[in-house]
Amino acid sequence: MISQITKLQKGQVKFHGIIETIRDKKSMQFVILKDFSGKIQLFIDKIKFPEVGEVFSKLIPGATVIVEGELIENDSVKLGGKEVQVNKVEVTSYAEPNPIDEKTIIDTRLDYRWLDLRTDKNQIMLKIQTLFINACREFLIEREFIEIHSPKLIGVASESGSEVFEVKYFNSKAYLAQSPQFYKQMAIASGLGRIFECGPVFRAEKSHSRKHATEFTGFDLEFSNIDTYEDVMIMEEEMINFALNKVKAKYEKEIKEYFDVDIIVPSLPFPRMKLKDVYEELNKRYNYQCPEEEQDDLTTEAEKLLAKLAKDKYNHEFIFVTDFGKRKRAFYHLRKNGVPQGYDLIWKGVEITTGAQREHRYEILKEQAKEKGLEKDVEFYLEFFKYGCPPHGGFGIGVDRIIMNLLELPSLKEAMFLFRGPERLTP
Repeated sequence: MISQITKLQKGQVKFHGIIETIRDKKSMQFVILKDFSGKIQLFIDKIKFPEVGEVFSKLIPGATVIVEGELIENDSVKLGGKEVQVNKVEVTSYAEPNPIDEKTIIDTRLDYRWLDLRTDKNQIMLKIQTLFINACREFLIEREFIEIHSPKLIGVASESGSEVFEVKYFNSKAYLAQSPQFYKQMAIASGLGRIFECGPVFRAEKSHSRKHATEFTGFDLEFSNIDTYEDVMIMEEEMINFALNKVKAKYEKEIKEYFDVDIIVPSLPFPRMKLKDVYEELNKRYNYQCPEEEQDDLTTEAEKLLAKLAKDKYNHEFIFVTDFGKRKRAFYHLRKNGVPQGYDLIWKGVEITTGAQREHRYEILKEQAKEKGLEKDVEFYLEFFKYGCPPHGGFGIGVDRIIMNLLELPSLKEAMFLFRGPERLTP
């Protein structure tokens, strides 16, 4: 890898790379060669090695090569103070001119996403996502969580009975899972105690907002023997604090350079507000009046205003909102005095998580499913609770929304390896 070569002092080296730039002068050439790990400058003496110069003269950015040469220290080289004086080159692939650049609109760039991902900015973005997910894994494994991988092809339309993709499954129908929720709870009923999963989630929503996609990556966890959903919120805020500390430590400089964002590691605990109090504060501070028929849920406008409220009231980027009405909450949320024991976590005005204590008692769960008209749809799920299941809770994080918010990107289209929306199934 180029990152390994740049750590050497000097000597003969041989390595692969992709051409980023070429400066072709009369008697010499300067080439910036890169791979996923870094960049290095090549120097070609066209007088001494005319055959090498001839090869590079026919190449353009995007072509890939194997080069051999002498690594030397050169203080005049801005790229790490080192360069490779090339004496041999082998072309491994040729390239046509790149049809896009960073000024090209996002929908056109998505048509050529494999080229768009070559930019330093996008590669850093994916490295940050890798580190964030790995930090979450590290945090949970230290606390004896087990990673599971649940099926995404399921026999019944999952949580809500709507917004699912139907697929042909031999001589019957199947559906793409909206979340691993039911299987997370099956794991708890199995006695696994503490589990997590990172995997694809499918939602058949014809939404074109900046925060929606028809397929995205979810990071979900569930754990047993909780007292209240406060235990779930504590687990989440500590995990996010841990993960963002890791990101800041490794990529603070790059995030500022490429995205002009200052990483703020959130203090603990995160502020918490009941939904009713949120609407009172938004009205009092910003004259926002939520329509009466929507006051049991968080409106999109209120969600956006929470970025300002969290900052003004608590000097914090994150805020938990609790005490939603049961109309829009899932049937499997445990209720106390009719109030679902769950929450949304809002970061920079975008919901990144829904979490809750789950209803673990069979008869009550069955009644709540019936109330939502889902009793038949979730018969297989209800079976998990017939044979004893401990009190438990959990949450799901949208990984792509985390990255979008962290780097303050315009939309999920910029934050995902490959975006899927109502009008996009390729590349």
